[in-house]
Amino acid sequence: MSFTLTPDQELLRSTVAQFVDREVIPHRAEWDRAEQVDRSIVGKLAALGLLGVTIPEEYGGTPADHRAYCVVMEELGRGDSSVRGIVSVSLGLFGKTIHAEGTAEQKARWLPRICAGQSIGCYALTEPDVGSDAGHLAMRAERDGGDWLLTGEKVFITNGTWADLALVFARTGGDGPRGITAFVVSTDATGFSSTEITGKLGLRGQATASLRLDGVRVPDANRLGDEGRGFKIAMGALNRGRMSLAAGCVGVCRGCLESAVSYATERIQFGKPLAGHQLVQEMIADIAVETDAARALTWVVADLADAGERFELAASKAKYFASEAAVRCANRALQVFGGYGYIDEYPVGKYLRDARVTTLYEGTSQVQKLIIGQALTGISAFS
Repeated sequence: MSFTLTPDQELLRSTVAQFVDREVIPHRAEWDRAEQVDRSIVGKLAALGLLGVTIPEEYGGTPADHRAYCVVMEELGRGDSSVRGIVSVSLGLFGKTIHAEGTAEQKARWLPRICAGQSIGCYALTEPDVGSDAGHLAMRAERDGGDWLLTGEKVFITNGTWADLALVFARTGGDGPRGITAFVVSTDATGFSSTEITGKLGLRGQATASLRLDGVRVPDANRLGDEGRGFKIAMGALNRGRMSLAAGCVGVCRGCLESAVSYATERIQFGKPLAGHQLVQEMIADIAVETDAARALTWVVADLADAGERFELAASKAKYFASEAAVRCANRALQVFGGYGYIDEYPVGKYLRDARVTTLYEGTSQVQKLIIGQALTGISAFS
């Protein structure tokens, strides 16, 4: 595989980088302190076409390959993971799943609004008592004539208080994965409520919420895919999401590298720049190597997706390595900054706090190891 960008990909990267430098980085500390990203960012993301990258033009999208998509996620991750999460979820988990699984009518109804930023999507899988064991959801969907009535709770839902549309997974059959069905639910429906989760360690500007559905009526036309196929749809979405999240983690690593190099070359200690000390150079070198390795693994996933080949295993490898690398890189960068890294005047503390959750959501590092182990041995350790 080639590790260079095409002229079109480089132009996109440069455009997004300038956007991040102008519209995100100057505000990220303020958003982090306030625990709220300015919602006007949605319109700005849409104006650049970033809420529709890889979606066909007929639906208002921005035609591009998956490496270009990863480049966008990397630049947004370098700026602020809370902003990256808006795109990763509304486009990556919601929009891409509608495009992959929806009928022609469903795609025409929902995708143009997602790409234009007129609607924000969220992905509602996790429940208070169900995290990694997603095959045992408790939320119920009961038939009522030509409709469904959905009842239950979801938690840790990114975009949860901002979303206009929610991709909700609920149990329509018996126990286990085969009893789950996917639905697209309007968040203004009677019986649908959301409560913002605050006081988070990281991703503080991101709109994270718990959702409650109390007999929410959903027409069968909003069912995504066949009845009982919801678990497979959810896992397909997560495989695509792991590529997006890995790319965002590469952005965190890169942000840490750029911050550490800048500080270490300017800060004077013991009569010379910090960068002149061997152990500081060691930490910077480690950040650089892990950044490149994480990007390489992520681009493998993108190239497989563009070739129409299966990429589930590659996505798990990339997500596992990149998320853990982001934590290590941020920790090293903070060490380079010393005491100044511990205050929010500088970005490395935020990078560390934001990186930590990436080892948890969209499949913990331990779940990724089990996926990789099963692929190598042919033996499942999930049951």
